[in-house]
Amino acid sequence: MMIVADNLQVTSSRVARAIDSRDEEVVRAIVRQSLAAGADAVDINPGPLNREPEDKMVFLVEAVQSETDKPLLLDTTNPRALAAGLAIARNPVIINGFSLEPVKLEHILPLAAQYNADIIGYLLDAGSRVPTDADDCLALAADLFEAFTQSGVSPGHLIIDPVVAPLIWENGLQHNRAVLAVIPRLADLFGFPVRTIAGISNLTTGQADYDRRMRLEQAFIPMLAAAGLDMALMNMRHTASIQCLRACNILMHSEVFAWEALA
Repeated sequence: MMIVADNLQVTSSRVARAIDSRDEEVVRAIVRQSLAAGADAVDINPGPLNREPEDKMVFLVEAVQSETDKPLLLDTTNPRALAAGLAIARNPVIINGFSLEPVKLEHILPLAAQYNADIIGYLLDAGSRVPTDADDCLALAADLFEAFTQSGVSPGHLIIDPVVAPLIWENGLQHNRAVLAVIPRLADLFGFPVRTIAGISNLTTGQADYDRRMRLEQAFIPMLAAAGLDMALMNMRHTASIQCLRACNILMHSEVFAWEALA
């Protein structure tokens, strides 16, 4: 699994202040810390960007790619911000993302064709709701893929996010079990090995203490690995979870074992 850092998000007051003040060094420091912790890509999540969307996204993209040439995920619902970031990106870019919501089909999905970019598709219905069972998830995946192919983008640019749900939701447990069932079935549904991504931190959203949340996170990561997940959006400060993911990668994909790889 590729590790995508999700530490650069506007829900952090430090990041929010850095965006407002255009403090490049704060952004670069977060990126350096994420890379040192093992990130293979960086998610840039400035929120909906209701004010100065283009300027703020350009600031973030320039700051991040001044520290790394690794892939960037542009994570906002604002199509103007996405277009501005795509236009100045030198790194490989993934649009994060679209769903069956009409506004996203109309304004975000076309950017993948315009910029020949990878794009993440969320398994959410037109009302942005998460289905509970695997069959409903797969039905949504089929509808999403149909909309995607109509956009004219090459199938290889699609990445599916089955949407890990907070366990505190009413159907959180049932939906996350469905996620594990859906991931290995997508290739047969689409007729090609589509890539998948999941936001690991979503699982433990809520007020539980840190140790309990990390225990659940570290139990879920091997399940996602066994299901065939390709990309994991991770808080890079969750060191034990990152180590768990790395161990999964070694056990499932390494040709030669060495203890040093677990360092």
